[in-house]
Amino acid sequence: MKPSVLTFTLASLALLIATLSPPLRAANAPKPNIIFILVDDLGYGDLGCMGAADIKTPHIDRLAAEGVKFSDFYANAPVCTPTRAGFMTGRWQQRIGLEFAFGYQVEQSRRVNGAWVPEPDMHALGLPLGEVTIADRLKTAGYATGAFGKWHLGYRDIYNPTKRGFDEYFGELLGHADFYQHNYFDGTPALREGLQPVKREGYFTDLVNERAVKFVRDHAKHPFFLYVPHLAVHAPFQPPDAPQTPFVTKDTMLHGSRAIYRAMLERVDRGVGEILAELERQGIAENTLVVFSSDNGGERWSSNAPLFHHKATLWEGGIRVPCLMRWPAKLPRGKTSAQPAITMDLHATFLAAAGVAAPTTKPLDGLDLLPLLTAPAGTAPRERTFYWRMDRSNRKQRAIREGEWKYLNDGNTMDLLFNLTADIGERTNLNYLHPEITVRLKKKLAAWEAAMDASDREILVR
Repeated sequence: MKPSVLTFTLASLALLIATLSPPLRAANAPKPNIIFILVDDLGYGDLGCMGAADIKTPHIDRLAAEGVKFSDFYANAPVCTPTRAGFMTGRWQQRIGLEFAFGYQVEQSRRVNGAWVPEPDMHALGLPLGEVTIADRLKTAGYATGAFGKWHLGYRDIYNPTKRGFDEYFGELLGHADFYQHNYFDGTPALREGLQPVKREGYFTDLVNERAVKFVRDHAKHPFFLYVPHLAVHAPFQPPDAPQTPFVTKDTMLHGSRAIYRAMLERVDRGVGEILAELERQGIAENTLVVFSSDNGGERWSSNAPLFHHKATLWEGGIRVPCLMRWPAKLPRGKTSAQPAITMDLHATFLAAAGVAAPTTKPLDGLDLLPLLTAPAGTAPRERTFYWRMDRSNRKQRAIREGEWKYLNDGNTMDLLFNLTADIGERTNLNYLHPEITVRLKKKLAAWEAAMDASDREILVR
């Protein structure tokens, strides 16, 4: 072979190897660990990285500094259960009839012979057993799965996290419980170790943090999915390090103060720091995706600034929430993203990160966010459309956001239209200037509602 031909052949071979190497390395790369820390009733403005001046959250803020902070992230619903259902299934929770939170205020029915029959037992229902959860899907892909904290997707054993894809569970099954006694206000015991009712001494947030760190340590050598749904900063408002706090009753459930709220959130922050430290000790921080968010907007002791209103409403203060993502091996550092996103997107994002194909039956309504977050600088956010509904006997609200526009129907009082880019606080109703936008959004909202109501639902919780 002539030298020139040999040189050309070797150069071509080197080019071919260089071309093939990145995909080969990607295919052989270890699957990332995935951690989702979900806080309950967190205010949009209550983190240092979101502008809080009176609450110190250095470890949570670190996620923003070393990853991505969303400015336009939404909860699937303005209350607990439906948002969690949206995350677990990756679909609009209205498809399965979960539109409000389980608890003593719930209005719930079962379908019996085609008719809706009221269900009086507030502990009877849960995430329908025919639904496949994110834990189910990641477990089939070889992930160890653990959940530690507030479940709120069913109290009975058939709905227990260990029956819904999680290898391990420790926490409280109900919507809220005394942080020290671990009972519901009516005395119902809430604490479980897997399926077993247990007694534990200690502040619930501390117990959750300890178990989350142990799970990281125990599973550091294999890919894992860790779900940490805190009860904090939900009522009852009980500070850490105060075990003498009287048992919470229905009458005292909402007693509290901003100072207590601050202490509760700062204890969550300490747990985030402990999880991050354990990831570093185990040498797996680089390839671990950590996501932090809230299940809905803040309540009475929180700050949702600069948003208007609070939890259990479809104004921005009830549905727009903090969300932070850190994955050093994949995501940019210190980026603020205006990409509109929603809780159920995390289901699709986690599957994509783990290399798990999205389901073809019951397709996901959520979107994989990773390509949008790793797009070249200057790439415009992808325009999306989100919908919300509350259809309770004492509160009827509907809302749609498309691009910068949001239409809100608050009790059929009037048509409300806001430009969120110019008016994040929803103070100026622009319906009188843009009635054509209102008409378009109302039509899309009605079509979405019709599609949701046509779903084959076995329960209706509202």
